[in-house]
This record gives sequence, C-alpha cells and structure tokens, in this order.
Amino acid sequence: MVEVMDRHQDAIDDVIRDAVRGSGKVNIIVAGKTGVGKSTLINCVFRGHLAKTGSGQPVTQQIEEISKEGHPITIVDSKGLELKDYQQILSDLDGFLVERADHHDENKHIHAAWICIQEGGDRIEQAEIDLCQLLIGKSIPVVAVVTKSMFGKDMEFHKKVKELLPGARAVVRVRAQTQEFEDDDGNLIKLKEKGVDELIYESARLIPEAKKRAFANALSSRHQSSMKIKIEQAEKEVLIASGLAAAAGATPIPFSDSFVLVPIQVGMLAKIGVTFGMEVSTSALTTLVASALGSSAASLLGRAVVTGLLKMIPGVGSAVGGTIAATTAATLTKGLGAAYISVLTDFCNNNPGKELNISLIGDELKRKLSLK
Repeated sequence: MVEVMDRHQDAIDDVIRDAVRGSGKVNIIVAGKTGVGKSTLINCVFRGHLAKTGSGQPVTQQIEEISKEGHPITIVDSKGLELKDYQQILSDLDGFLVERADHHDENKHIHAAWICIQEGGDRIEQAEIDLCQLLIGKSIPVVAVVTKSMFGKDMEFHKKVKELLPGARAVVRVRAQTQEFEDDDGNLIKLKEKGVDELIYESARLIPEAKKRAFANALSSRHQSSMKIKIEQAEKEVLIASGLAAAAGATPIPFSDSFVLVPIQVGMLAKIGVTFGMEVSTSALTTLVASALGSSAASLLGRAVVTGLLKMIPGVGSAVGGTIAATTAATLTKGLGAAYISVLTDFCNNNPGKELNISLIGDELKRKLSLK
C-alpha cells in the first residue's frame, strides 16, 4: 500500500512540475525617455513592484532586464531615447532583438512592446518614431502609451502620436497614479488613475496564446481588466481538465480508485493558481494543493474528496452505483474548478493587489466543498 501511495504522490508531483514548466514566460519591452513614468506604469499594471526590486540585469549600457523570482514576466527596459546618440541605442536594441528572435527557447522571445511618450511634450521625437519602426520590423506588436495624461486636455497630442506612430496596434492614454494639484482658486483637485484597464486589455490582445497564463499571473489584481483576464484564462484550464477527466472516466472509475482523477484535478488547481498570481515554483504550488485538498497523496486518495464533490451534483451521489463515469468525472472536475475560481476571485476582490494567502484560500475551498 505504501508503494502505491508513493507512486500516486509521484504522479501528483509530476503534474505540479508540469504546471511550473508549462506556465512559460512573457517578455515585454518598455521603452521611453527618462522621466516619462515607466517605473510607475510597470508597478501599476503588474504585481510584485517589479520596477522597485533592484533586480534589473544590464544587457547593454542602455538596456536592462527586470525580473523577479517566481514571476513569469521579464520587462526589458530600454533607456536613453533622449540622448543625442540614440542611434547607438537603437543599434544595440536591434542586435538584442535579433539574438532573442533566433533563440531556441521561446521563453526568451519578445512578445510585445510599450513605447511610452509623456503627454504635453513639445513633440514626438525622431527616436520614438525610429524605435516604433524597428520593433514593427521585427514583428513585435507595439502599444504607444501616452503617459501622465490629463485626458480632458491636449487631445491634439494624442492624435499626433497616432499620426506619427501609425504602425502601433493601439494608442492608449494612461494616468498610472493619482495626481493632485491646485486650481486657480486654490482648491485641491485630485485625479484618479485612468486608462490602465484599456492598456491591459490592448496588451492582452497582443500576447501569444501560449503566454496568456504567464501574462495573467503577472497582472495586479487591482484592475478590473486584470481580473477578467485571470478568470477567463482559469476557465480555459477548467475546460481542458474537464475534457481530460471525461476521457479518464470513459471506463467507469470505482470510488476506491478515485485517485485516477486526482492528478488531473491537481494539475488544474496548480494552473489556476498560477493564473491568479501564485508564485511559479514547485514548492509554492505543492503548498497550494496541500492546503486545498490535503497534506499528502493519502488524503487526496480518500473517498471524502469524491464524496464531497459529489454533493455538488444533485442526484448523482446515490445514482452512480459506486462508480464515477465519464460525465460525472467531468462534472466533478468542472465543479472543483468553478469553486476554486470563485474562492480566488473573492479573495482578490476583497484584497486588491495583495499576494494570495494560500492557507486562507485552501480553508475557504474546503469549506465550500464541505471537505473536512
């Protein structure tokens, strides 16, 4: 019996490792002059204060990679566009892009770019135009981000950006942090963040399908569009797992052998956890699964898991005759996934921008499924 348990624990460990490997990595170039608000924008859109970690690795004098352990995203920060010798910077970037495009590991490829231009500037610089053309020439989709935007004013600048950067897939005006100023009468005016949801939405459209989970993970849960992306991606994981469960249940699964479903469901939980912002590591996802369903393979194999899930399907518990058939296996898996998404969504909505508390989430899932 111990040997059987060990084999099933190994199977569970394997699917968790697969979830880590399969999450991939998304890489986004964020370029612009010094002072346009790139760091503020990065920390607003993505979780983990990426631009404040001090973990940037220099690629050249003016190109830096910003990443953080457990976060499946790298920001490539291209600096110095205001310098007179910007042609050297573009040349360095060109070489960097060629190297990445030819790399055998798709996790090294560049998947999208933001060109940040501060609203109210005197003009669109030739460096910004040349950069856009360079990126488009390398088949990298570009979003032009008009930063520090006042929205109600200076519409002409927004139009000018569209005109001079025609290859950009979108031009988005963004105010990435609250701004305060006094009007002519001395009244304090406070302008809230604005445009971030549109930027996230437009960026998500450009990210390759294989990198959607990594992108969803990287997004801060503070924003409505981030949550929509996380939920939609998690629902895809549930559909895939439900299909696998149905295939596994094509030959009816006895209650006593319900562990056949467990690796499928564990993999689904791990992928959903990654999608919602879990740290991408084997140990973190193992903690997530243990917190949600039990501390070991032995408890996962217990009949209580299946019995608890069967309560979610009216009439099924007494009708299956001691077996789990294909439709029931799929329904169980879909119910578990839906419950987990609901718990994670509630946590994120109640704790916007905060890291996931796996212990609390696991307890809530067990309560929701009545698993003791």
